[in-house]
Amino acid sequence: MTTETFEFQVEARQLLQLMIHSVYSNKDVFLRELVSNASDALDKLRLEKLRDDALDADVSDLHIEIDVDKEARTLTVRDNGIGMSYDEVGRLIGTIANSGTAAFLKELREAQDGGGAEGLIGQFGVGFYSGFMVADEVTLITRRAGEAQGTRWSSRGEATYTLEKVEDAPQGTSVTLHLKPADPENQLHDYTSEWTIREIVKRYSDFITWPIRMVPDKDGGDGTPEPETLNSMKALWARSRDEVSDDEYHELYKHISHDWREPLETIRLQAEGTFEYQSLLFIPAHAPHDLFTRDYKRGVQLYVKRVFIMDDCEALLPPYLRFVKGVVDAQDLSLNVSREILQQDRHIRMMQRRLTKKVLSTVKDLMAKDAERYATFWREFGTVLKEGLVTDPDNRDALLAVASFATTHSDDEPTTLAGYVERMKDGQDAVYYITGESRQSIENSPHLEAFRAKGIEVLLLTDPVDEVWADAVGEYEGKKLRSVTKGEIDLDGEGEAKAGEEREKQAEEYAGLLGWMREQLDEDIKEVRLSARLTVSPACVVSDAHDLTPALENMYRAMGQEVPRTKRILELNPSHPLVQGLNQAYRDREDRSGLVESAELLHALAVLAEGGQPKDPAKFVRAVSERLERTL
Repeated sequence: MTTETFEFQVEARQLLQLMIHSVYSNKDVFLRELVSNASDALDKLRLEKLRDDALDADVSDLHIEIDVDKEARTLTVRDNGIGMSYDEVGRLIGTIANSGTAAFLKELREAQDGGGAEGLIGQFGVGFYSGFMVADEVTLITRRAGEAQGTRWSSRGEATYTLEKVEDAPQGTSVTLHLKPADPENQLHDYTSEWTIREIVKRYSDFITWPIRMVPDKDGGDGTPEPETLNSMKALWARSRDEVSDDEYHELYKHISHDWREPLETIRLQAEGTFEYQSLLFIPAHAPHDLFTRDYKRGVQLYVKRVFIMDDCEALLPPYLRFVKGVVDAQDLSLNVSREILQQDRHIRMMQRRLTKKVLSTVKDLMAKDAERYATFWREFGTVLKEGLVTDPDNRDALLAVASFATTHSDDEPTTLAGYVERMKDGQDAVYYITGESRQSIENSPHLEAFRAKGIEVLLLTDPVDEVWADAVGEYEGKKLRSVTKGEIDLDGEGEAKAGEEREKQAEEYAGLLGWMREQLDEDIKEVRLSARLTVSPACVVSDAHDLTPALENMYRAMGQEVPRTKRILELNPSHPLVQGLNQAYRDREDRSGLVESAELLHALAVLAEGGQPKDPAKFVRAVSERLERTL
């Protein structure tokens, strides 16, 4: 057969060198990676056979085999699973995970600077290449189940790899490592040692549901010893809590999530009765880099009576819990059910409801009992959890109970809505909030001036989803959620009597200016009115009570939805010298053409103050420059 030689992609070559020389301090994990890949291949073959009875594949004795040749110094990990075709080998193995390499390199460099590089490898599907940490050369022979021809891939982990088609390859995949000499000082152990292999398998892969076999050393005896199974194959989720150590749970998490850091929380659930199932779920300690991308693989593993059915069963948890990893093992689901039918299965829907409530109650317990770990959870996953406030009204109360937000009450301590309501002033009938890109950008917003002056707390919401969920939720415990940048705000009724006569007098005094400015700025605003929310700034722009905010408009446009441009309201502070001077000039002059620029500048300043941009920045800069020049 013809052997073809290919060059690794530039990024792949960089990744190989980083992995070989600097990613893992504990090189033992290469065997965990290869065994996990083999286990996945066996799962996939079992599932493929269930879906297609005509598939020409032997599933009578699915297993993983480890073979050592001490004289040749080779170690082989072999499975009789799904295997790969020639094209799949070139696409998946040759290009290293086929995608995400650049993102991986970036995170790897950042993690190395912070000392966390070891936690990244599995997330990017490149565990196969960990073999080059302990081997000078890696050879892979594979044949996809149902196909007649196999493929050999070989590389020394440098610039190139070879591919060739081979005959008589067994079903499945074997990976042979031509081992480097042992070097204990650099944590490079002797991986031809039976004891070393047994210890690594027991530590990392004891829970694998397929037998991991190895022929023991002869020790001078006659004949060939029978292969021994190295792992217990006990499903951790089926064992009682006191039989399983935290380390075993953590290794299962690492196996199914490809995140080699320990989870933040482990969640067990055993449902009994008419429909029985067991689940073992994990909340990660860190959000994956691609959590908000379209291609993020979400869902937990689904088993039926210990038989693997689906790797990423999205139907078992709602999208806003897509970061949760784990296993669900049911008793009565049909084994050959398709993904489409599965979405509608009543047992699946019942499990989703129960699992969702269990996860949220676990987060609530964290909040009550372990503030530090809850803070970690909310920092990593709070943004995605808030999506549920929009999409899952059935669990909205539970989500609101575990949500926390930055607030003007404290510079560093977030608050719950319950905490906010407890601190509300007498007579206050709303929970006030403001949205923006960052805390720094909204803390000095003119919209907050009257709230600060009267000591009224405001939530500082900085996630894009905040604009959406606050409108969707509407109220909390009978208190309306109100944006300080929308509608009319009158705080005089909250804690003190209205200064009715003064307001009426001001309205009469400024009526002419307000109407004139409304005409001059007609293209950009729908109304000009006096403000009750300003104490320091001369003006601000606000949205009408039921209008979309600029941030929401931009969000919809970014999603490809065309929305009409909404005119906003300009509010003036009648106590500000600039506004008072403009009103006096308006009343004194018959020719007010010279005041038009002042009105435009006042509007542009209000837009800038909330983080927006003037309609014509160049014109704004020119007008300000000329005004400054005249003052010198």
